[in-house]
Amino acid sequence: MQFRTLGKTNMNISVIGVGTWQFGGEWGKEYSQAEADAIMHKAQDLGVNLVDTAECYGDHTSERLVGGALKDRRDQWIVATKFGHKFHKHLQRTWHWKPEEVRRQLEDSLAALQTDHIDLYQFHSGSDEHFDTDGLWEMLARQKEAGKILHVGVSIGSNLSIRQAQDASRVGAEALQLVYNRIDNNAELELLPIAKSQNLGILARVPLASGYLSGKYTLDSTFGENDVRASHSDEKRLSKIKEAQRIAREEVPEGISLAQWALAWCLKNPVVSCVIPGCKDVRQVVENAAAADLQI
Repeated sequence: MQFRTLGKTNMNISVIGVGTWQFGGEWGKEYSQAEADAIMHKAQDLGVNLVDTAECYGDHTSERLVGGALKDRRDQWIVATKFGHKFHKHLQRTWHWKPEEVRRQLEDSLAALQTDHIDLYQFHSGSDEHFDTDGLWEMLARQKEAGKILHVGVSIGSNLSIRQAQDASRVGAEALQLVYNRIDNNAELELLPIAKSQNLGILARVPLASGYLSGKYTLDSTFGENDVRASHSDEKRLSKIKEAQRIAREEVPEGISLAQWALAWCLKNPVVSCVIPGCKDVRQVVENAAAADLQI
């Protein structure tokens, strides 16, 4: 495993992390604690030390599974989670940004994760208006002083949220989470230069472009209603599959899987601290971790 410093946090994190959106159970599979344990423990065996979750991946469901898996090894992990949403049912969430609401979310997340602190607590895909909520960042600063949060970050909902990146340091944030992959690389235009100028750590989410860069899909592939790609338009799905096929054909060296190459492609940019692909099982954990050794 390779490691990079997450911006100005001084946290030394593995370049491959574990994304745990799938643990929320919204896309056709509910995970047992044993399955989550197997994924998280294998990741640790391979040198991974960062896990990213959120309060709304299920109703703290993902956080509880992560907390259960790490309860006897918490000090060996950097735990990142998020705030601002409440899960109600499949694809239905409400927003909650008032300081007292976020403080309650923080306490609920700490309980679910079975920990007394969160290493990176991230504003989760809110609008600029939500970002400007009176008293929000001051409350988070007080929670840092209390030791319940070590660092604050911004998980940008859209790569068009330029102002949130520009104002990150002003509100005390030290890291940005954003979409970055070989198909959707527009973060290079403004967001990554802004991050570099402020020494903000970058967590690259959706590094496999919602699975299109996994190499598994063809133009004839079909997707069940509980598959995230089923929510995409036919035009979007076909366009991304065609582009993934072109990339595999023209850019990926022989003998390297498209998925591993795609993760390594993100890490080729030194501004990126870590990629956080999801993983359905231990096999995918192993494949993801191996991308840290690729030089492209």
